[in-house]
Amino acid sequence: MSKKRIVVCGGNGFLGSRICKSAVSRGWDVTSFSRSGAPNWSSITSSPTPPSWSTSVHWEKADMLKPATYKALLKDADAVVHSTGILMEADYKGVLTGKESIWGGLSRAFSATKGGSRTNPLEREEDGGSLEPGERDGQLTYELMNRDSAITLAQEASFQNVPSFVFISAAAGAPMLPKRYITTKRDAESTISSSLPKLRSIFIRPGFLYDSSRSFTLPIAAAGAAGNMVNSMVGGRLTALAGAAVEKPLKADLVAEAVVEAIEDEGVKGVVGTQRIEDLANVSWRRGML
Repeated sequence: MSKKRIVVCGGNGFLGSRICKSAVSRGWDVTSFSRSGAPNWSSITSSPTPPSWSTSVHWEKADMLKPATYKALLKDADAVVHSTGILMEADYKGVLTGKESIWGGLSRAFSATKGGSRTNPLEREEDGGSLEPGERDGQLTYELMNRDSAITLAQEASFQNVPSFVFISAAAGAPMLPKRYITTKRDAESTISSSLPKLRSIFIRPGFLYDSSRSFTLPIAAAGAAGNMVNSMVGGRLTALAGAAVEKPLKADLVAEAVVEAIEDEGVKGVVGTQRIEDLANVSWRRGML
């Protein structure tokens, strides 16, 4: 097993930090970048104390909307991982917290389209500028965060001749989320595949992620597991209606192991769904037992 160097955008997050941990366990050189740098450990684990493995990660501060702040970090990397995005936009959150009117907030949240970057990410030059929000109020939209930031990071990785790119996508949308949540992720996948052929692109599509360190995720995962069982019994006919709500929930550590194994296995490329994620994680765990 060769030592690799990977860069994780959003490595301080719930899944990203576990990807870093899995890579460190293999002796890889790991760099994470985010606007805040090192994680707020109490928000992603059960303890506020940094775990011992975290000292092996280079926690860098950079802004994924400003490629000039991170492009030097990609040099000589074997793989770059995009593990960040948004689940809800500001106006949807505003409705849930009472800061936005129900009609005004939801009508904007569930609109057919919103602005991403003011300029097409693929039309940027190698020394191109930042991604500027296209919405008049500067809102961070699905188009900007889930699509354009991923395309731009993949493009920068290609500029640096990085062999592999991993995009943490999603299995499906959900009834309670705007359709643009999942369509922007699919747009990112298709654009990266077609426009950046030099990259071995891997699109990880998990369902709901849970972990005991986030106790609120456990009942949601239990409900999702029940929904997945019912969906299996009816031949998957609920998928079109319920989306991710009936996809098998996965433990965050399992998905992280699968991501690192996918980077290791050069035969893995394209879409990686739930069953393949579980298969890759099993290979990773067997490898660790040798």
